[in-house]
Amino acid sequence: MSTATAEGRTGAPGAPTAGRARGPARRHAAATNVVLLATATVLVLIPFLWVISLAFTPSEDAFGAPQLLPEKPTLQNFGTAWDANLGQALWNTTVVTVVAVLANVVFATAAGYAFAMLPFRGSTMLFYGLVSTAAIPVSVTLIPLFLMAKQFPLAGGNDLLGHGGSGLLDSLGGVVLPYVIGPMNIFLARQYFASANPDLAEAARIDGAGEVRIFTRIYLPLAKPLLAVVSIFAFTGVWDDFLWPLVVTTSAETQTVQLALARFLASGNVQYGPLMAGAVLITLPVLAVFLFNQRAFVSGLTDGSVKG
Repeated sequence: MSTATAEGRTGAPGAPTAGRARGPARRHAAATNVVLLATATVLVLIPFLWVISLAFTPSEDAFGAPQLLPEKPTLQNFGTAWDANLGQALWNTTVVTVVAVLANVVFATAAGYAFAMLPFRGSTMLFYGLVSTAAIPVSVTLIPLFLMAKQFPLAGGNDLLGHGGSGLLDSLGGVVLPYVIGPMNIFLARQYFASANPDLAEAARIDGAGEVRIFTRIYLPLAKPLLAVVSIFAFTGVWDDFLWPLVVTTSAETQTVQLALARFLASGNVQYGPLMAGAVLITLPVLAVFLFNQRAFVSGLTDGSVKG
């Protein structure tokens, strides 16, 4: 009894001491994390801030000492970039991106729903074969895609067999062709719907609803996070692509924003002010799309990590 009492008396004062010792250690760790995160944030933001600064810097001052705030800010660089076919390139890229996003939202989600909720013989092998195509390098598929665009039936003067004309070459239809359905978007849709409640579909079938109605009226409204993820992935995949538009287009009337920016660098006399202004203009839509869908995008990633 006396030994236990002695141990309790000697141990009791030690617990608060240990708690007090852990308090400063936790505060020190938290302060270290804040400093590291702030340093990383500054290092990441410095190039973007410099781009914005050069976009408002007059051309004659672009080669001077780097300044976060230009002494003589100007909007002339934006006008120069816009007049150098950037406006047409923005319109072309917007059209291609909207078509690609809508196609992926409709077809990729429908295909993912079919793979998850309407299995058929060989559907598993077909699904994995489809997803495996995402591992093929883009450079390997350039020639087949080019031939498909050139021999597209009834386009660009082609006959029904795809002969006699240029097909979809040097057209917005040719630019959007590889982006209509993304294999990874089908994979994301299939994984999302595979974790959905199948009892909803069974109850709807008992009430006489068809599969199209079940998909559009029941599961699709519940898949807003998935739609946000698919939209953002499809948007960035088209907006940032450079190689395929370079291959399939030849005229300035069908070029995308990435090619329009490359023309500044290929002109020989690089104007860094208009170049950075163009970079700012083509970055704003990406930021707007992400910020608009940020909550649903993060929710979709969280749902996938929990359910997957």
